Amino acid sequence: MIRPRKMKYIELTVLKTDVDRVIEYLGRRGLMHFSGAGEEAPDLSGKVRGNIEKIKSAAEFLGAELPAEPLPESVMPGETEEALTEKLCSAAEALKKREAEAEQERRRIEETFNEARAFANLNAPFADLDQLSYLTLRVGRLDPRAQLSLRESLGDRAVLVSLGGGKDGESGDRVLAAASRKGRFALDSELKKFSFEPLAVPEGFQGVPAELLAGLEKRLKDVETALVATGFQKEKMLAESGPGLQRLAGSWLMAAAAEKLKSRLTATANIFLLSGWTPQDAVSGLAADLAKISEGRVAIRSFSPDEVTEVREGKEKIPVSLKHGAFVRGFEGVVFSYGAPLYGTVDPTPLVAVFFTILFGIMFGDVGQGFVLFLAGILAGRGGFKPLARFRSYSSPLIAVGIASMIMGLLNGEVFTNEELLVGPTRLVTSALFGRPMDRILTLMPLAEKGGSVVKLFYFFGFTIAVGVILNSAGFLVNIANRFIMKKYEEAIFSRTGLAGLLLFWYALFIALRCMLGGRFRWFDLAGLLVPASCVFFGPLIWRCVSGKRPVLAHGLMVFVMEGFVEILETASTCVSNTVSFLRVGAFALSHAVLSYIVFRFSEELAHAAGGPAGPVSALFVMVFGNVVIIVLEGMIVAIQVVRLQYYEFFSKFFTETGLEFRPFRFRKGTGEQE
Repeated sequence: MIRPRKMKYIELTVLKTDVDRVIEYLGRRGLMHFSGAGEEAPDLSGKVRGNIEKIKSAAEFLGAELPAEPLPESVMPGETEEALTEKLCSAAEALKKREAEAEQERRRIEETFNEARAFANLNAPFADLDQLSYLTLRVGRLDPRAQLSLRESLGDRAVLVSLGGGKDGESGDRVLAAASRKGRFALDSELKKFSFEPLAVPEGFQGVPAELLAGLEKRLKDVETALVATGFQKEKMLAESGPGLQRLAGSWLMAAAAEKLKSRLTATANIFLLSGWTPQDAVSGLAADLAKISEGRVAIRSFSPDEVTEVREGKEKIPVSLKHGAFVRGFEGVVFSYGAPLYGTVDPTPLVAVFFTILFGIMFGDVGQGFVLFLAGILAGRGGFKPLARFRSYSSPLIAVGIASMIMGLLNGEVFTNEELLVGPTRLVTSALFGRPMDRILTLMPLAEKGGSVVKLFYFFGFTIAVGVILNSAGFLVNIANRFIMKKYEEAIFSRTGLAGLLLFWYALFIALRCMLGGRFRWFDLAGLLVPASCVFFGPLIWRCVSGKRPVLAHGLMVFVMEGFVEILETASTCVSNTVSFLRVGAFALSHAVLSYIVFRFSEELAHAAGGPAGPVSALFVMVFGNVVIIVLEGMIVAIQVVRLQYYEFFSKFFTETGLEFRPFRFRKGTGEQE
């Protein structure tokens, strides 16, 4: 399309019972740019925020990866999703609690065991060990029938060790209880419940009983086994619940986006008003779908841009939506990174796509390296290599510049810097076309062949200048068309980027070309230059006279003269600099050829210099490494230079005022395609 899509201002009156379904439809289709879409939204409701936080907590514990935006299959959460969220998150939280308790118990027992073991061989009275910083010991009698109940009651808080029988038939009732220092009060309380009778340890008894160490070690192993089992349960829960958590996260993210939107809408107790911009060609389908979704309970009003008061008063800009095929759509990012074109003006994206591809191909000519870019574009596209899915928007540009690079590579005879592979086929083709065999159609390296190569190189630089002339002229024409569309006739005709500036540019080029071909400057050339230059100089004066504006000299004679001279100087300097700037295209093409020549010759010398397998292996390494460096680093440099030429030599002529990019409400911000 030459111009952006026509837009309509839409007002939707929706019942509260239907608003979630309507918002879900709009968020999936991405058809409506809401007014004030960039405003800050208030905090989410407790339910939505709470469920999102619970899912994040469960996913973090299990190690599940959650989406940053709703999934394509996500639905608005209802009672089913809310119940499933509670079920999965509660199970994960219970397992998390068990793991935390087991880990805490492991640390406690490990500290107790380590301290008891450290004092096992200490020649100190047993009674003194009760003063250890971590360990609390209690020795006494306890009915054997109560020991099992006490163990269950103490749980993980303490260790109970039987000390065996005693004198006079007292067998099995003596026990030793050990707990952490912090748990001594709980231990004493439980022992009292079960009628524990403390015993005095014989005076002079040395060290820590071996039974205590064995009991602590066994308990530590039991807790570690429990932790391993918990780890297996976590892995099992991740496999079973991970996909469900991802789906639920997508649903609650969708609910969060819908809630933020509703918070900015005009609403009453029962009705919501949704207003914004929609492409004109999508209005009928939008109305039909919404009527079906709400069973006819949606009222729709549409307005042309000139019917919107805010637009007429200049308070609101009409968002710009571009509609292109796959090839051109890939270059929309270049345009919008500089600025959105004004609504109703010429869409420069098709020109950007064509010139970007041509300029990149000229500066990066190699069949093999171009094929790598082409393959990267294929793999990054839809249905390609998943790890490259994030670069999907660059798929079409990579394919385009890859093809252009391969074509240029065929002309200069390079395949992965190798200059010999295409010599045979090129000779056959050139013999058939030109009647004489040629090693390569285009020679950029002056030393590559004797005689005539330097002349061909100058011809090549002249070709790049010609491409620059075409791109600069296109910028002039786009600006002239835009000024006429916007009814700014003075700028369209008399400005330095208008018709007068274009005629001055063209005629100066005509004179330069004629002189290069052997002609000379004629008397009528002076008139050819002075007429458009005078229009630029006297343009404001002429326009004020024609339009009847008074005074004719709005700011006085001196200001008028100074502004006129500045305009002439700026017109001449920008025309020259914007044209000469395209010499960089030839310079980068030459630098690419030189770097390729160095890599190829270096690898060739290595292959012949070293004997045995070392030579070919070294040559292969240099060839692979050199091509990787060229593709990555020089490819980036060339892309930056092409963008720079687009910005300063093309966009600067007509992007004097930027518009508003069409940013429709959609759940999935990572894709510009409708779901």
